[in-house]
Amino acid sequence: MAGEVLSQSEIDALLSAISTGEMSADDIKKEDEIRKVKVYDFKRALRFSKDQIRSLTRIHENFARLLTTFFSAQLRSYVQITVASVDQIPFEEFVRSIPNMTLINVFEVPPLDGNILMEINPNIAYSMLDRLMGGSGASHSNVDNLTEIETKIMTNLFERSFDNLREAWENVAEIDPILVELEVNPQFLQMISPNETVVVISLNTIIGETSGMINICIPHVVLEPIVPNLSVRYWMQTNTKEMSPEQTKMLEKRVKQAQLPLSVELGVTDITIEDFLTMQVGDVIQLEQKIDSPLILKVGTLPKFTVQPGKQGKKLAIQIIDPLKGGDEDE
Repeated sequence: MAGEVLSQSEIDALLSAISTGEMSADDIKKEDEIRKVKVYDFKRALRFSKDQIRSLTRIHENFARLLTTFFSAQLRSYVQITVASVDQIPFEEFVRSIPNMTLINVFEVPPLDGNILMEINPNIAYSMLDRLMGGSGASHSNVDNLTEIETKIMTNLFERSFDNLREAWENVAEIDPILVELEVNPQFLQMISPNETVVVISLNTIIGETSGMINICIPHVVLEPIVPNLSVRYWMQTNTKEMSPEQTKMLEKRVKQAQLPLSVELGVTDITIEDFLTMQVGDVIQLEQKIDSPLILKVGTLPKFTVQPGKQGKKLAIQIIDPLKGGDEDE
């Protein structure tokens, strides 16, 4: 019975059969051991592992954060975009799941082959358009009546947003998104075969008081050349990549040019608040530091060397005697 969901009546009947002796627990166990068949739908072939789906989720979570910042600046309105789900489904199922009239950006991602779709819900699309044209962000949902001016405005907006997609993908692949066309009817899309597996990333989007979904559809053929890059191992290797000799030399040069504050304490002492309040010009304060004892040189706030005071020309100077015992030279 693995994989089956029983109704309450079936559960009651099963418990009744066990209590009356018509069926024993051993019989149920044997039946469960015999039935080891798992249902598999060949129309929904899973081409990506869970590990690769998690990597795609991380990429588009970053993309969602970048897109939130971009749209907030462009629309001058409250914008919140988050990843709602990442699924792999047949392309035909994706087309059926989106509205008959919607806004679909079709773009290429060279050097990868194939096209990627970005579908924007009509509520979100017209809220964006209304804000760009100086409105309050109201949505009219009449995507089938886009004028040439409206099409040009939306095209420019999403072409500029592709820089965020390029940045989100840079750790996996160097892509250069190029907008190919702006479509409003998904039935006209003949991008791939209906049964081809695609990854659909759904972004929950809020603009002002309007909410809707932005769906990104990536066919398997596009991701196939970079599938190995979607593994956790690749991400770890990328993040722990050693610097080249040129990078090391440049970093060393910049560190050597960094400025550090140096200070020398002539000594310390304790006085009462009463003495402090009655101090006047010309008063002498006796320090605990002996005149023939070396002073302490601090680098930043860390004591590093013992020094002795002196003069260099007409300026006060110090001469380093020894590194301070107990000081960490690597700090």
